[in-house]
Amino acid sequence: MDINAAVLGQFMFFFLVFVGITSYFLARRKTNTPILATLIGVLLAIVPPLGLIYLAALVLKEDVTAS
Repeated sequence: MDINAAVLGQFMFFFLVFVGITSYFLARRKTNTPILATLIGVLLAIVPPLGLIYLAALVLKEDVTAS
């Protein structure tokens, strides 16, 4: 089975965008630094299982209370 580099690149691009947007919306509620948390999520999304694990960790994290 051949893996087309263009299809792999498109998958990676859309996965990075998906993880970036999802981690931003989660990080707004769950952390005090949503931009940094989003950047970490996008960097971890380069390896797809790590991106999914990061999203799961954000989902399971407690919400930050507004002070």
